[in-house]
Amino acid sequence: MNAPMRSIKIKRPDDWHIHLRDGDYLAASVADASNYFGRALVMPNLVPPIVDVAAARAYKGRIEQHLRKDSCFTPLLTLYLTDETSQDTLVSAKQSGFIHACKLYPAGATTHSEGGVNSIDALFPIFETMEKHAMPLSIHGEVTDDDIDIFDREAVFIDRYLSRIVTRFPALRIVLEHITTRDAVAFISEAGDGVCATVTAHHLLYNRNDMLDGRMKPVYFCLPILKRSTHQQALVEAVTSGNPAFFLGTDSAPHPRQAKENACGCAAGAYTAHAAIELYAEVFDKVDCLDKLEGFASHFGADFYQLPRNQDQIELTEESWQIPALLNFGQDRLVPIRAGEKMRWRVTSGARSSAAAMKDSHLSKPHELPAG
Repeated sequence: MNAPMRSIKIKRPDDWHIHLRDGDYLAASVADASNYFGRALVMPNLVPPIVDVAAARAYKGRIEQHLRKDSCFTPLLTLYLTDETSQDTLVSAKQSGFIHACKLYPAGATTHSEGGVNSIDALFPIFETMEKHAMPLSIHGEVTDDDIDIFDREAVFIDRYLSRIVTRFPALRIVLEHITTRDAVAFISEAGDGVCATVTAHHLLYNRNDMLDGRMKPVYFCLPILKRSTHQQALVEAVTSGNPAFFLGTDSAPHPRQAKENACGCAAGAYTAHAAIELYAEVFDKVDCLDKLEGFASHFGADFYQLPRNQDQIELTEESWQIPALLNFGQDRLVPIRAGEKMRWRVTSGARSSAAAMKDSHLSKPHELPAG
């Protein structure tokens, strides 16, 4: 006799860290992000970056142009901190009502971070203003010194900068984004209320052996880079613990196949928005903690950002389906995480687009496997 099909209902989840990009990519990235997420915190590292309220308002409008009229999806905007960011800009951002965080990129840390911050200490007056006006600080937590090993850059950032920021500004709400190390897990676990972290599906599912063993697999190359399996295990334990300091942020970032599979420099970023909650469900199911998924995906992020939890639900069913090998993004093709592979969990109710409609508008050649 076949075992009964398993399913789980959770309140509609949110994505508290996503890259939608701009231009031709928006139609596909917005379709994926809005399919079953209620809200998404949209990163500002465009070209040029989103550095003021006017730019954020315009970007919000471009995103909303790709939403269906009956969509309940809400994009939440962020500002890109620079060495020139003014305190007046922060006050205006807070008053806007649609900008929910400011993002700190150390200059050169990741994609389109060239205009980021060169001196974090020089931003302390900005942090003071953010603390005063209850504007959360979102941090890409890595140092960029050439003499620091790439696998150690998150831990060094925590020791060198984050610990001082937390001590100096105890009322500043801080999110250490896309954490990758047990060092980060330990710091966040001990930091107290108001200091939290997002965790991606790809850092939970993979470690550096998956990226490097046998041959380099560019689909897994991201920043912060994948770490040892011991760090991966620490992340899994953190997100399945029920600790509200850890919540969902995909860091999903579309890059065209030619930029990822580039001998002169692989683009950093993993695309997971096409199957994000299903990927997280696999992580939680593997360690028999599906009952903890709703808190991580649907409760803790909303609570941190002081927004109401979504009240409607989605349903996930243990049902096999295949991820296409390539996705269409404007004129480009993209290789997503799990390209051409079978998934174990599927959203069977609460999605806003049918699978057939998404395939027609976004997916391409579902059985074509990427070269290499």
